[in-house]
Amino acid sequence: MTENKPFPPDLRAWVTDNLPGVDEVTDVSWPRSSSRVWRVTAGPTAAFVKLSPTEIAYDREVLGYAYAARTLAEDEAPRLLAANPVLKAIMSSPLPGKVVRDLPLEKEVELRVHRYAGRLLRRWHDQSDPGSEQDRQDLRAAMREQAQEAAACLESTAGHLTAGQRTLVEAASRELPELAEQLRLVYQHGDNSTRKWLWDGESGRHGLIDFAMAHHAPAVEEFVWLCGAVWATRPDLKAAYFAGYGRPLSDTEERLLRLLTTRLGVSYLNTGLVKERVDLVERGHLILDRMAHEYR
Repeated sequence: MTENKPFPPDLRAWVTDNLPGVDEVTDVSWPRSSSRVWRVTAGPTAAFVKLSPTEIAYDREVLGYAYAARTLAEDEAPRLLAANPVLKAIMSSPLPGKVVRDLPLEKEVELRVHRYAGRLLRRWHDQSDPGSEQDRQDLRAAMREQAQEAAACLESTAGHLTAGQRTLVEAASRELPELAEQLRLVYQHGDNSTRKWLWDGESGRHGLIDFAMAHHAPAVEEFVWLCGAVWATRPDLKAAYFAGYGRPLSDTEERLLRLLTTRLGVSYLNTGLVKERVDLVERGHLILDRMAHEYR
């Protein structure tokens, strides 16, 4: 057996019980301390093993796998093979394809990937129940927190903002809770970013991985990262995505998306200024500039 980094002994024993004959363990974690994921093989059989950082993340992911099995095909989402609540460990099946985030894709392929991603997420949302009163209360708390963050960031970044950007950040600090209250809840994937998308160029298949942030909230929250990180400079990808999603956003959803993305942008800017991270400062300015010019 070869390993790229230490594999916890108790996890090793559990994996061996569920996949006898393990002969290789490869670290495939994201570059952050909370990410602990390995690819394990036993001869021709492969699986992914993950240690969840918290009980909430573990519970959400187990439920997310069950939901994925009901709503998506086997080549669209991995399947849960085993789970251990004591270890907060999850074993899942591999899925064809590579992570989209850093793939060098031609423009036509990029458009196709976004269209397929929108189509897949629409099917995911359409199977959702309306959520519980606790889900609604959790959303209210989250929106209040984001509004407060926008207000706090405004104080520390005001001198770096244009008049139009300040107006938008002020609107985010006021309007987020009320706008979110007007929208129905859906069961979200919760981390709908290109690093959670897989693309299999040979088969032309799009897949979705990682359900640790699955929860009930307005559908539009799924698009905030994409709006700020990808669509801000590529409106053609946004158009392709919603062509796949199959419906335009309502006026309320568009306003909420714009203000949530504004909150994201001013947060990047504030963090970049505090930590002297030029990349985050530039990212924050890009997002805020785009939102101030009524990007859609």
